[in-house]
Amino acid sequence: MARQTKRRSALLAAASLAAVGFTASPALAMGAAPMAGGHPRVIASTVPANGDVNPYGVAIVPRSTGALYRGNILVSNFNNVKNLQGTGTTIVQVSPNGRVSTFARINPARLPGRCPGGVGLTTALVVLRSGWVVVGSLPTKDGTAATAKAGCLLVLDDRGRVRETIAGHGVNGPWDMTALDRGSTAELFVTNVLNGTVAAGGKTVYRGTVERLTLKVSDRRPPYLVEHRVIGSRFGERTDPAALVVGPTGVGLSREGTLYVADSVGNRITAIPNAPWRSTDAGTGRTVTAGGKLNTPLGLALDRHGRILTVNAGDGNLLVTSPRGRQLRTVTLDKSGNPPGAGALFGLAVEQCGGVYYVDDATNTLNLLP
Repeated sequence: MARQTKRRSALLAAASLAAVGFTASPALAMGAAPMAGGHPRVIASTVPANGDVNPYGVAIVPRSTGALYRGNILVSNFNNVKNLQGTGTTIVQVSPNGRVSTFARINPARLPGRCPGGVGLTTALVVLRSGWVVVGSLPTKDGTAATAKAGCLLVLDDRGRVRETIAGHGVNGPWDMTALDRGSTAELFVTNVLNGTVAAGGKTVYRGTVERLTLKVSDRRPPYLVEHRVIGSRFGERTDPAALVVGPTGVGLSREGTLYVADSVGNRITAIPNAPWRSTDAGTGRTVTAGGKLNTPLGLALDRHGRILTVNAGDGNLLVTSPRGRQLRTVTLDKSGNPPGAGALFGLAVEQCGGVYYVDDATNTLNLLP
């Protein structure tokens, strides 16, 4: 059994590293600390030609193909030019030196399949090595929770064209996502925040879920769904006038197969063990840490040492937490607004050298914390 577990961990580690195009540098392998004394800096504005705002999702391109370039960063926009939530239709591509182009502008009227409610691109954004891009949509008609619909996952090719939609199968307000890219298959781990939320009228309901969706992947034909399973449930979720909806948000998968979830309503980080293989629902999983320097955690990513990075909706800080739950340090990323940093931070992605890309909704920018 020990030999099988070790082999499973090694296979997962290899797949995880390949999924983000990462090869460990000697310094990181020796345990050098990331974010050592660095100061946040702006890479570029994320506002495309059509004026979309409110950047949410962040994903690093692992391999050059089509219009995608290795090491560039994709950013999805949740709001349109009128700042209506759940109406953003664009994904921009940003190079590390700040060059910006529009990778995709999605027409809700010309989708190849169902996407209940239309298009409003969320934090759920991944890029597979094969060049397929998957992004979540939680759409509204007028920017309010009253008109929010289930949405879907949109599958785009490497030139930004929507080739498939994945609706139903547990997808109901996809809010964030991470992926385990195995090449010919990929597991998507998706948080969902609309299971009874709108009907509750602002009251907290405990029906938020984490779904694992398995895709069959090839270079030529769009990935297609072969299995879906609920691996997490009973997370708190509610509508919110400022944030549209609050529920389970950021997810990050460790090399051992533990899926960490930012439980925004519960103000905690939880862990779902054996996420790629489990056949049962873990509920909300095990609480890793709660309270303390957490202040409504949203985006979540893991650094190269397996430490958990989360950004707070309440104060504009990034918190570093050990896998055992020790809150190690905080870094202030946004000081604007009243209270400072409130509602400014969402998606995170860790670059090859250990720096952290993050979006700032208050300034509509992509930034880097070295």
